Amino acid sequence: MSKYTKQFKVQVVEYYLQENAGCALVARQFGINHSIVRHWVRRFQLRGADGLDKKYSHYSAEFKLSVLQHMWLNRLSYQETALLYDIRNKSIVSAWEQRYHSGGIPALTPRPRGRPNVMSPFKKTQPAPVKTDDSRTREELLEEVNYLRMENEYLKKLKALVQEQAQEAASRKKRNSSRN
Repeated sequence: MSKYTKQFKVQVVEYYLQENAGCALVARQFGINHSIVRHWVRRFQLRGADGLDKKYSHYSAEFKLSVLQHMWLNRLSYQETALLYDIRNKSIVSAWEQRYHSGGIPALTPRPRGRPNVMSPFKKTQPAPVKTDDSRTREELLEEVNYLRMENEYLKKLKALVQEQAQEAASRKKRNSSRN
């Protein structure tokens, strides 16, 4: 939503033109910045009341490049170029120029609007084929046997540790109950 309505902008511009007052005086009168008044007056003089409308536009890469080339050829400022091509924000022209210098014409192509898809569509993966014991090599089988032996030893030690902790807790409980 625009900060100022079109009706308010037209009122400011008409006051400026009728009273023949300066931008600073009009800006103080309406409580806005003088550069905004100057900008609105220029737009109004170039395009009439329609120049004060909010404009949402999508520009092609070819259009952006032609605007930049015209600006460079005629040595225009960003603001003059924006006014000439009815681009509502001079910073857009500046951004186009920066993108062109950093990435060439491909950088001027319009980017997709909105949030990117965070999740990619689910892709069903095929499980790795399971080898039977007959099809595995001797080394693979020995490796599995070693792995299972280590896992077995680990679980035995874990069980012994848990039992030891349980016994210590029981003996502490006995000692505490005998003291009371």
